[in-house]
Amino acid sequence: MGDHKDQPLRVGAAVRRRRRGLELTLAVVAERSGLSVPFLSQIENDRARPSRTSLEKVADALRTTAVELLAAADPARSVDVVRAEDPDPGHAPRVRSLVRGHHQMHASEFTGDHDAGRELLSRNDQLMFVTEGAVEIEAEGRAYRLGRGDTLYLTGGVRHRWRATVPDSRLLVVAVSEHIEAVPDRPQA
Repeated sequence: MGDHKDQPLRVGAAVRRRRRGLELTLAVVAERSGLSVPFLSQIENDRARPSRTSLEKVADALRTTAVELLAAADPARSVDVVRAEDPDPGHAPRVRSLVRGHHQMHASEFTGDHDAGRELLSRNDQLMFVTEGAVEIEAEGRAYRLGRGDTLYLTGGVRHRWRATVPDSRLLVVAVSEHIEAVPDRPQA
């Protein structure tokens, strides 16, 4: 149960990541592969599953292999359980990923203290939620003291740092994944 090895793979996100990494348009990939732009769009959005032959054409167009694309693919599952780990008996600071795989959302749980001198910057939005204890977050020149149940929202590009102000504090950070290009809405012309 929850074993992603038994699930089919969604190759679309891997294709999109590779294409964007090479700074190619769908039209260029379509021309190189001999496949249509609408079909490639359906593949990238996991609305169509390419045959082995089509996947090889896409891989060639992206200067990689079908095997590499499949290795970078996301498991096609809608439910995944990440079990709690045994608490560290030494109460050492730690971070635990709460979402497995390469998805549009990333979530981590920070337990204990954190390097308060380390400035952080995410290009995408983040939500910080204190589940236990208390933390202090410095963002845009202001300090925010948060206790259990408090949240702080940061838009992408805001430099920040944080530290636990109570031993054994837990901070949950949920963010749009870095591989997703989240851009602000543009005004309609």
